[in-house]
Amino acid sequence: MSKHVHVIVGTGPLGMAVMRELKRRGVEHIRMVNRSGRLSEATGIEVAKGDVSQRTEAIALCKDAAVVYHCAHPGYTNWPTQFPGLTRGIMAGAAAAGAKLIYGDNLYMYGQTKQPLTEKLPHLATGKKGRTRAQMADELLHAHQSGKVRVAIGRASDFYGPGVKQSSLGERVFGFALSGKPVSLLGNLDIPHTFTYIDDFARGLVTLGHEDRALGEVWHIPSAKTHTTREMLELIFDELGATSKINTLSRGMVTMIGLFHPMLREIKEVFYEFEHPFILDHSKFEAAFGSQATTPHEEAIRQTVRWYKEMMREQRAQ
Repeated sequence: MSKHVHVIVGTGPLGMAVMRELKRRGVEHIRMVNRSGRLSEATGIEVAKGDVSQRTEAIALCKDAAVVYHCAHPGYTNWPTQFPGLTRGIMAGAAAAGAKLIYGDNLYMYGQTKQPLTEKLPHLATGKKGRTRAQMADELLHAHQSGKVRVAIGRASDFYGPGVKQSSLGERVFGFALSGKPVSLLGNLDIPHTFTYIDDFARGLVTLGHEDRALGEVWHIPSAKTHTTREMLELIFDELGATSKINTLSRGMVTMIGLFHPMLREIKEVFYEFEHPFILDHSKFEAAFGSQATTPHEEAIRQTVRWYKEMMREQRAQ
């Protein structure tokens, strides 16, 4: 096979969204990589089984790749111990194939700041997950600068959409509302907070994969208009045609519950995102590549609700 395979490492919500975007753009040869070698939505897609944290496996899984999309991540509580090794394996696989490596990153490395987030901000995170993200980004950019592998990093804010469950706008909002339960959110609902639709994140990453001008740099992926979290909830309730009771967790409540709940204990590190304005600036991306059409939140929410309804129907049928 000639070297034109697009390899997506990780078959979670972001990996699946990247796959959909590649197919939309007419890419024929797509290889999805995960640990099981199985994928429910694998029509016309190669699915490969392997552990990319193992260098030899990563090299084999990335064979013939033109672009490798790093959309993989370990469990949320295991980032410091497992994420760097995973990323180094993917880097080795892309380097061996001579492929471009596009990394789907988040915003944890910046830490708390009082200004909109731009790519020029220093990495001031003090928590272990933020420092892990900063370390991996630094390693990837250093590998690019040293000529080891061609890298571009795309960063997005808290995302939501089809397949997204573990997010501040995930199952505890969409799933709970559809089940008639009170929705559960963090912090202050009346401050602006950028949310990124998962398909917009994927569209931005694929753009980076097609643009050599993107290499060697960090890019903030365009998101639709920033609203307050409460305004986002109102859009969700409008789509559902019904409101739900809203439960919010304060920092003190997260600290207390976190004594018994590992996920909430981990979230405390980034709770500042939900206490102060959290606005993503993507002007650098638009200046370089033109204005990328983002999905209006109304349409994105409609697609997300549709996915949750279908998932819940399938669960009831089982």
